[in-house]
Amino acid sequence: MPLLIVLLGILLLFLLIAKFKLNAFLSFIIVSLFVGIAGGMDILVVVDSIQKGIGNTLGFLVLILGLGAMLGKLVADSGAAQQITAKLIDKFGKKNIQWAVVLTGFIVGIPMFYSVGFVILIPLVFTVAIATQMPLLYVGLPMLASLSVTHGYLPPHPAPTAIADQFNADIGKTLIYGIIVAIPAIIVAGPLLSRTKLIKKINATPLKEFYNPVVLEENQMPSMSISIFTALLPVILIGISTIANHFLTEDLLVAKIFSFIGNPVIAMLIAVLTAIYTLGLSRGKKMPEVMDSLTASISSITMVLLIIAGAGALKQILVDSGVSDYIADLIKDSSLSPLLLAWLIATVIRVCVGSATVAGLTTAGIVSTLAQADGVNAELMVLAIGSGSLMLSHVNDSGFWLFKEYFNLSVKETLSTWTVMETTVGIMGLLGVLLLNMFV
Repeated sequence: MPLLIVLLGILLLFLLIAKFKLNAFLSFIIVSLFVGIAGGMDILVVVDSIQKGIGNTLGFLVLILGLGAMLGKLVADSGAAQQITAKLIDKFGKKNIQWAVVLTGFIVGIPMFYSVGFVILIPLVFTVAIATQMPLLYVGLPMLASLSVTHGYLPPHPAPTAIADQFNADIGKTLIYGIIVAIPAIIVAGPLLSRTKLIKKINATPLKEFYNPVVLEENQMPSMSISIFTALLPVILIGISTIANHFLTEDLLVAKIFSFIGNPVIAMLIAVLTAIYTLGLSRGKKMPEVMDSLTASISSITMVLLIIAGAGALKQILVDSGVSDYIADLIKDSSLSPLLLAWLIATVIRVCVGSATVAGLTTAGIVSTLAQADGVNAELMVLAIGSGSLMLSHVNDSGFWLFKEYFNLSVKETLSTWTVMETTVGIMGLLGVLLLNMFV
């Protein structure tokens, strides 16, 4: 019966979001009420559980996502993203243009939300394709593969960060493992896929209204070193902390200092404060102007925060009603790897609901007990769910339509390019996680 309730809840979530176009946050709250009441919980306890789930989820993520949005906005507005793109293309040359845009997408994608990174980098993709006379998809797919992977796999992005927090997974290890898994996934889903006959035969011609890039002059942008350092500072701090603490004992003062600066919140705070100076004040901008930019950045994540809060509410209902324990008991004796099970569940929800974030967070609630069982690597569970949440993007995913409209493709062409790319990313992610599980 509990399993049937979960399935009906997921079906209801799908219908509300995909069929009736109801806001995802409202859909999550409605489904949370349904699952809790149908599961036999007292009505007032259901409400308390929803409030607890929202509070526990947002307590950590408000800081991470808020600071992440600020850093992304500063990187975009200052021209740092454009500087990284331009210099890498100059460095790699026309022959290796794909590797330049892959690296650009990866660097810029880490501090930026997917949709923001997409809108910022797509005009640059168009510019590069025209300047080099390369097919648009040949240049664009590698960039978008990088953006997609960072969105689904790597903290400080919403879903992987929230899932890592739910599973008590180490953020630093999740980031390091995520990068290891991400590299082959990006290579296969980006440069290699874009060279296949399937992609080559499709000619993308962007609409004029989408091709209107704002290109800054060299003297209007920060230097390459400052741009990369500032964009990657959170990753640098978290990575250094993780590596240092691997060799230091916890009671040492220096270990505590490394742990402090490597905490995701502190790392993001340090990065934002650094960016205020390196990408703002040192460029001649006044403090009120920089602060206005930061204020504007927060408005872009309001709905993301609410959707994550709604997913947190459903997760808490699944836990408090005993559904998570029931499902864990049901599948604990399965011959399938917990990592594969989590990936499969995330894939099914992704196909039904469309949103990678929703798929990831809903799956985390379903397998939360299983993820904390003995012998299960919490960090790899985060990556397995992240990989599954990117699978089989189709017409119920906003990213599908964003890609279709900007590249001016038919639905069929989008399915054979975007959907194939996302599915490749998801499958490569699973293979990488299963392989890495043999060594960690």
